[in-house]
Amino acid sequence: MNWNARKYFFDIFLIVIFSPLICILLVLIALLVLVFNGKPIIFKSNRIGVNEKVFTMYKFRTMSLDTPLV
Repeated sequence: MNWNARKYFFDIFLIVIFSPLICILLVLIALLVLVFNGKPIIFKSNRIGVNEKVFTMYKFRTMSLDTPLV
């Protein structure tokens, strides 16, 4: 078995082990945002990427909705 195949199976092994843990963590973060800040849970922002291409970035909302813009 060559090195690339071993790395591939090791990567798959790590994904199988850590995916449920990461999913549980993401659900807990979403619940915390919901409890402390209310809805919406996900914040959507347009960003400029490679070759000036605009893409939409999603992340958990951490600021309150009534925070003033400066």
